[in-house]
Amino acid sequence: MITLALSKGRIFEETTPLLEAAGISCLDNPETSRKLILPTNRENVRIIIVRASDVPTYVQYGAADLGIAGRDVLIEHGGTGLYQPLDLKIAKCRMMVAVRKGFDYDNAVRSGARLRVATKYIRTAREHFASKGVHVDLIKLYGSMELAPLVGLSDAIVDLVSSGNTLKANNLIAVEEIMPISSRLVINQAALKLKRELIQPLLETFSKAVNP
Repeated sequence: MITLALSKGRIFEETTPLLEAAGISCLDNPETSRKLILPTNRENVRIIIVRASDVPTYVQYGAADLGIAGRDVLIEHGGTGLYQPLDLKIAKCRMMVAVRKGFDYDNAVRSGARLRVATKYIRTAREHFASKGVHVDLIKLYGSMELAPLVGLSDAIVDLVSSGNTLKANNLIAVEEIMPISSRLVINQAALKLKRELIQPLLETFSKAVNP
């Protein structure tokens, strides 16, 4: 038996064609089912539904043999104990710095001002601003990031941006790209050795689907 950790939403949707290429289909719809362990058409494969930020932890500790997680999540997690063999090139977006319209970000950076930055990506933000020599106070938030500059909680935010519509709707603009983001296959290192005969064909199928 191999266990695959996935999160609901965009990652699950964009993973489905990859699973189908490997002859695997989920027997329950995660958006409507209350089950957290979902069977598939293969007796030796099951899917567990977890929060996106928890996928690396389930894989690291062996509760799941493999999982699919965004690069943003993996950076924050640190990647300890994980084998990351494949960029699946799904759920693409960008990690950006954004500010409210009218805030002179470039001048603030040039003048050495200490910026307040709201984000849930603390490690990513810290490393980015440290590399630029910019002094920041990081404010940890878990949601509604766009609100922080509007009510004076922060000067800037670091967050994922896809279409940019949410920024625009809240009178914010993206001023700097930190990195492109996509989702990656992660595998528990022990599971790769002990269950290689089950995991390797899946890895090869995913690789061919992503890099035809």
